[in-house]
Amino acid sequence: MSVSPSVPASAPTAVPTPTQADLLDFVRRTAADAELIASLPLDPEGRTWVRLEGPGGSEAWLIGWPPGTGTGWHDHAESVGAFVTAAGELKEHSLAARLPADGWKTLELTDGVDRERRLPTGRSRSFGRHHVHEVLNESTDRHAVSVHAYYPPLPQIRRYSRVGQVLRLEQVERPEDWQ
Repeated sequence: MSVSPSVPASAPTAVPTPTQADLLDFVRRTAADAELIASLPLDPEGRTWVRLEGPGGSEAWLIGWPPGTGTGWHDHAESVGAFVTAAGELKEHSLAARLPADGWKTLELTDGVDRERRLPTGRSRSFGRHHVHEVLNESTDRHAVSVHAYYPPLPQIRRYSRVGQVLRLEQVERPEDWQ
């Protein structure tokens, strides 16, 4: 007689870790929810945001961007992510260079690392760990709205200043700083 081990009915099921493709699919599906996008309160003076439930334990945000606003240069540390413009148009400047994870304050960037993307309504992108970028709403008269997702949930955001080819680490924010 063979005996098989019994598994309690309440045993937790493993939730798969969301990939960049999963996050991209989530932000696209979420941006297609016109009622949700229209529900975001928009402020003419500053960005607004609402936290969303992302897939597989990811962190997600619906963000409103008044005309002329942006994030400044930053990264999302060890998290991968995706975002989509749900309304309006955003512009992303990014660096095609892997930065050291820790132990530096100032870095001289090499020529050819700058990238620029226009993200009109419906356009999206995903990115890997340590992706350094800034996102801007360059419109002078129109809000933009976007959906973002990150996994693992953001452990920190490193903020940078940039003058020419010099990138300087200015601040490290933790979740309690923006919740």
